[in-house]
Amino acid sequence: MKKSGAEILMESLKAQGVDTIFGYPGGAALPIYDALYDVDITHYLTRHEQGAAHAADGYARASGKPGVCLATSGPGATNLVTGIANAYMDSIPMVAFTGQVPTSLLGKDSFQEADITGITLPVTKHNYMVKDVNDLSKIVKEAFHIATTGRPGPVLVDIPKDVSSAVAAYEDPGPVLLPGYSPAFKPDPKQVSRAARAIAEAERPVIYAGGGVVSSGAHEELKELAETLLMPVATTLMGLGGFPGDHPLSVGMLGMHGSKYANYAISDCDLLIAVGVRFDDRVTGKLESFAPNAQVIHIDIDQAEIGKNVRVDFPVAGDVRLCLREIMKQLQPKVESAWNGTINKWKKEYPFSYVDNGRIKPQQVIQEICSATKGKARIATEVGQHQMWAAQYYTYSRPRSFISSGGLGTMGFGFPAAIGVQVACPGEAVFDIAGDGSFQMNIQELATVVNYKLPVKVAILNNGYLGMVRQWQELFYNRRYSYTEMSNPEFSKVAEAYGAVGIKITTPSEVRPAIEHALSVDEPVVMDFITDPEENVLPMVPPGEAINKMLG
Repeated sequence: MKKSGAEILMESLKAQGVDTIFGYPGGAALPIYDALYDVDITHYLTRHEQGAAHAADGYARASGKPGVCLATSGPGATNLVTGIANAYMDSIPMVAFTGQVPTSLLGKDSFQEADITGITLPVTKHNYMVKDVNDLSKIVKEAFHIATTGRPGPVLVDIPKDVSSAVAAYEDPGPVLLPGYSPAFKPDPKQVSRAARAIAEAERPVIYAGGGVVSSGAHEELKELAETLLMPVATTLMGLGGFPGDHPLSVGMLGMHGSKYANYAISDCDLLIAVGVRFDDRVTGKLESFAPNAQVIHIDIDQAEIGKNVRVDFPVAGDVRLCLREIMKQLQPKVESAWNGTINKWKKEYPFSYVDNGRIKPQQVIQEICSATKGKARIATEVGQHQMWAAQYYTYSRPRSFISSGGLGTMGFGFPAAIGVQVACPGEAVFDIAGDGSFQMNIQELATVVNYKLPVKVAILNNGYLGMVRQWQELFYNRRYSYTEMSNPEFSKVAEAYGAVGIKITTPSEVRPAIEHALSVDEPVVMDFITDPEENVLPMVPPGEAINKMLG
């Protein structure tokens, strides 16, 4: 039986197990939307294509399944680009579909035409334009295979309107055969043996765990390795939850706004075991001073990452989970050492802290959210000071519980991402911790959460500034606050106008009751916490400085 290209797309999506799509319709995508009307796939209509891309991203991060988004041609497609780039930087599996003008109009500056495959070439793992309906099912299967294997990433499939309208027979395309694409999974035994020997001989080892631990599902293997060898574990922003934050061996996040004890441990270790990380400059600080006395093991699925930013003594290429399993086979348990004592001493001497001055402190809000949810909520964040406080003051005890834009640092990410998280995790408490600037970048998605009755809780840490930029202006530009002061609406009233619950909180004593009220209602809630306007995120490593040279 023959089907239209759009119907073939639906069959192909169902074959991939897709039951959720985030999108926004338009002319070139109309055949696809018409076919979507008749199938058992839930489409969430966001209020902006960027929101759809971030929602698909959040869905993927929380569920471990690929996120799917859909938009029309031209501006619809280009509005996806920030979300696609965000997923690319953080290695998130996503498949983005775009409608395109008919093939006969390509290259003629047609209405709502944009070269989206050319535009997204640098920010996708791969992309396709489908020019023959007979290729459609094969391309869709390849797209999901590429997005989810090896180092995950976004793939875009652009479908001209005449292709989605054309008719052909739908057939299972069979196994994916992609010459030249063979992501490595099993590590080289020689690399494993060298790494295991280095670990066994180290006196002051530290594990530096990143998002690769979460995406590969290697959290249990990482915990076993740390506990067997009694090694401290520092995580990147993307690695939060990959190792329990309340574990005695955890030293929390390292880097620019990491804990002092994590940064001291990295700076003084003799072996750095980097697992699923990319040595981001916000983590390493001054490269020459990063782990200056240490040999470096780097375990990663992407061989191109190994040695890209730092010298590596013991490379181990392969799936992180498999690599850790193989390394563990060659190691024997160790007893507590003087190194563990030194780490524990630093943890006692340099805890995170802030000064209570009678105003609402953002750190207090995060701590109260953590306490009220017993550390069990899924936390999405926007980007800025609130993001760093959410990383410092909430304890993440399980993977996929911290959802944030790490690599691209996308303001406006958190709220639509929280939508995807809530869809992926119905029945769980989902928060978007936001700044007043970031929240306004995708505030229109309030209509989406109300429309679909998604009980996302938004906690705005409202300091009336673009806080992180203001902090840098205070510290490095003589307090010249050039265009960072914000004039904001009454967020509680905006929430009510959309049909959500709005709460404005102005005193410290109101913080906990507001959070408990938000958790007690099965509705979307916006909490507007009026916080100390000049509170800074500390400690802080100045740009270009060694990570053990911290302010605060």
